[in-house]
Amino acid sequence: MAAGFRLEDVWALPAHGGADGFATLIEVMASLDPTATPSPISRMLFAIRFRLGRLLGWDDPAPQLPIPDRKETTLKDRLPRDLRNTAAGLKLGSAALDNLGVHFVPLYVTDVESAAEISNRTVHGVVHLGWVDQGRGHYQGQMAVYVKPRGLLGQAYMAMIKPFRYLIVYPALMRQIEKAWKERRRR
Repeated sequence: MAAGFRLEDVWALPAHGGADGFATLIEVMASLDPTATPSPISRMLFAIRFRLGRLLGWDDPAPQLPIPDRKETTLKDRLPRDLRNTAAGLKLGSAALDNLGVHFVPLYVTDVESAAEISNRTVHGVVHLGWVDQGRGHYQGQMAVYVKPRGLLGQAYMAMIKPFRYLIVYPALMRQIEKAWKERRRR
């Protein structure tokens, strides 16, 4: 489905459970708002990114942009028929992200994996979530991010944000996921 995209990031998530836990992981991930993380540095980076995005038009609502080097605007047509429409009604992201122009569009959902895409003027990306069997009935969440940059701007953007993603944003996100996971499992 993501042929031509590069695997940018892979993370084992702080989410563990039984075979039936993937629906909970989807709920947790769909409810996250990385702009509201407890990390002030991560919040600041998101504020800078979204301010730049507004100023430079990176996230402006516009007609759907084609996937770089392709005519298609979405990966939905690449899905096998049995996965099409499996994510109908699924909403990802927070109202804060929607207001900032960040829109994850669900592609598909199964019992153990899902994918969503995002497209803006810098990249076309895919976030894949999996519920990986660790043996003996134990599962763990996993997240992979695939990216196809839009020209030199997208390549420069991805190179520029890489150290911030690994040193600040993802660690804060993992703490946020862990906290949300524990709260959801307690209920």
